[in-house]
Formats: sequence, structure tokens, C-alpha cells
Amino acid sequence: MSETLLLVLALAIAAGVVVIIVLLLWPKPPAADPAAEQRVAELNARIGTMGELLAKAQAQLQQTVHERLDAVSARLGDSMQSSTQQTTEHLQQLHARLAVIDSAQKHIGDLAAQVTTLQQVLGNKQSRGAFGQGRMEAIIQDGLPKDCYEFQATLSNKARPDCCVYLPDSPSLVIDAKFPLEAVTAFREAKSEEEKKAATARVRADLAKHIGDIAEKYLIPGETQDMALMFVPSESVYAELYDGFDDVFQKAYRAKVIIVSPSLLMLAIQVIQQIRKDARMREAADKILAEVGLLVGDVQRLRDRVENLDKHFGQANADIKQITISADKIVSRGEKIKDVEFGEEAGAEVIPAPVRKLEAGG
Repeated sequence: MSETLLLVLALAIAAGVVVIIVLLLWPKPPAADPAAEQRVAELNARIGTMGELLAKAQAQLQQTVHERLDAVSARLGDSMQSSTQQTTEHLQQLHARLAVIDSAQKHIGDLAAQVTTLQQVLGNKQSRGAFGQGRMEAIIQDGLPKDCYEFQATLSNKARPDCCVYLPDSPSLVIDAKFPLEAVTAFREAKSEEEKKAATARVRADLAKHIGDIAEKYLIPGETQDMALMFVPSESVYAELYDGFDDVFQKAYRAKVIIVSPSLLMLAIQVIQQIRKDARMREAADKILAEVGLLVGDVQRLRDRVENLDKHFGQANADIKQITISADKIVSRGEKIKDVEFGEEAGAEVIPAPVRKLEAGG
């Protein structure tokens, strides 16, 4: 309903109220006055007309209100349906993300359990030694044949290194996989300057003792190489030691103990592989020289036979040329015979016909 209709309706209602008030306040005419009765009748007619107008306006107002309410209800229903659909989609996306988060949380829990297990392994000295031993064994087993190494071998002084690598025509190479990680862990966890200073001194002392033990037990002249390898099973620990404890590396080098990480041990294994290959080549040198001599003889015989074949080809080529000349002469004489031409050619050889001798009485 427009604003004009509402204004008309309000005016009609106000006029009706005014008419009712006037009727109530209008003095009653005398009973016998016909003019008053006529005015009352006209007033009643006007009141009836106003009532009808008021009823129509009220009906129009109700219809307009109902239409507006229906439109509002329809829009509200559409809006609620759209909101419900969007809310459902958002909830589905939220459930999917919650599922991903639950999966990630499960993986994080598994990883935390593994880290805890690894921490327990590294926290125990024997378990940590087994961990370093396992990594060292895996690297050596992947790079060398089984007859080239031995784990927990016994030396002449009853010492048992973690691994002995046998080199051709040379003493064995000793590899030690035990590493003092407690001092390095304390150095990493140190917070104050005093704790860090104490941990640094402990790292130097523990490494120096371990290097001395390796040099004393595993460096046997004539039985082992004049140097040994100390395996550090972590690249990060090796890098930290190399950056912060260069003096320890220098001391180990002077003691003929080389500190290696997993990557450096792999490089050493590759060098050992090349050494073994060169040794096999030297062992097979006599056989190689004999085979080379036989190969040279075969090549010389092949050369002689090629020369003979070349001579045969030359002689065959000359014979073919002579045959070609004779064939040309035969063709030429055949053409002359065909054309009945028997003139002598210059320089042509005349073959006399055979003469038959007459015998007596013949």
C-alpha cells in the first residue's frame, strides 16, 4: 500500500471520529421539527458513506498488509534457505578440515612417539652405541663385499674394534663407532656461560680420552693401518664439532685418528673400492699382458692375410681386364662375320688353314 493510501485511510478514520463526536455533542432537535429530522437523515447518510469508505480502506489496508507479510515471509524463507545451505556447506568444509587436522595430529603423535623412542635410544649409552654401530654397518655392507670386512674382529692385543676393513696387500683399517654424546648433549643444552664453559671442557676431555683409547688399542704396527676412523653417526653433531672444536680435530689428526661423519665414511668406502679394483688389475697384469701378446699376434696374422687377399684381388683384376679385351675382340669379329666383311685388318694376325696331306692311294 502506498503512502497516499495510508494518508487517505488516516484522514477517513479521523473524519469518522469527528462525525461521531459531533453527533454526540449535537443538541437534540425538537421532536416535531421536520428540518432537523432531514438534517439527521442526511447526517446518517453521510455517516453510512464514511463507514463504507472506512470499511473499504480497512479492507485495502488488510490486503496490503497481507501482501507485504507474504512478500516478507517469502524473502525471509529464501534467505533462511540460502543461509541454511551456506551453513551446511561451511559445516561440511569444517568437518573436512577437522578430519585433516585429526590426521595431522595422529601423524604428529606417531612422530612424537618415534622421537621419544629415539631419545630413549640415544639416552642409553649401550643403545646409542648400537645405533651408531647399526648405521656404520649399513654403510659398509652397502659398499663392500662380505669378504672385505669383519665386525667385532679380535686383534692380536685382544682388542675388538667395531669393524676391520681388509685392504689388499696392506694392514686392515679399523673403524670405531662409539661416540661420547653425553658431553655434546650437555654442550647443546647449556644456557648460562658457566654451564657452557663446563660443557665445552667436558667435550674436549671426553673426545681426547676416546681418541687416546682408539690410538692405544687399535693402532698396531704391521697389523692395522697407521690411522683409524672414529665414526660420528650424525651429520649435525659432526658439523657442530668441526665448527666449534677445531683443536680436537687437530689433536685427533696428530694421534692418527680421523673423525668421520656418515657422508665421509661413504667417501672412504668408495676410495677402498677403487683400491681393491686397482689391486685386482695388478694381480691380473700378467694375464692381461699375455692376452695382449696373443691379440697382437692375431692382428699381425690378420694383416698378412689382408695383404694376400689384396694381391689376389690385384691379379684377379688384371685377369678380368684381359678377359674383357678378348671378349671385345670376339664381339668385333662376330659383327664382321655377320656383315660378311672379311677384309684383313692392319696388324691382324692371319691364322693359316690347316693343310691335309694326301696319302698314297688316297
